[in-house]
Amino acid sequence: MSEGSAGSVTGGAGMPDSWSRLWAPHRMDYLSGENRPLADNDVPCPFCRVPTLSDDEGLIVHRGVHAYVVMNLYPYNAGHLLICSYRHVPDLTDLTEEERNEIFALTAQSMKVLRKVSGAKGFNLGMNQGAVAGAGVADHIHQHVVPRWAGDANFMPIIGQTKVLPRLLSQSRADLARGWNEI
Repeated sequence: MSEGSAGSVTGGAGMPDSWSRLWAPHRMDYLSGENRPLADNDVPCPFCRVPTLSDDEGLIVHRGVHAYVVMNLYPYNAGHLLICSYRHVPDLTDLTEEERNEIFALTAQSMKVLRKVSGAKGFNLGMNQGAVAGAGVADHIHQHVVPRWAGDANFMPIIGQTKVLPRLLSQSRADLARGWNEI
């Protein structure tokens, strides 16, 4: 089989092997800095840019007063949301009380909507504070809301290091935005 398909392929030394491979080349764009402001590039902050777009174009699920809810362009799971402050600040301690309260209220609302719309059974919530802590966009605070289901951590992500996302981001955004208005 060819290198681009699953099944036996030629190993690095030209020898066939029995490994199946699923390729996820879109991840390389993120790993190489696409849409991420880094020390060695001039990419503007995506979390400052997104609110200037329409909800559909920016994949915004909900706009609040101090923060907004947006689909993650590089999701860990289907329905992976980010709660972003409108204000460009890097750290939880830089937020006003109103901003912190709204981010956590939107996090709770996101969980309710994801349960209703997608049947999520659990969640990973998190903020990576600083680049050394794993923040992809370290200068603009954002909270991750990752829905989880029984069995979603099967061999694909554990062994294959590949996530299977069953829906397009635009479809998920439309369903979540509709669900947001119903709750």
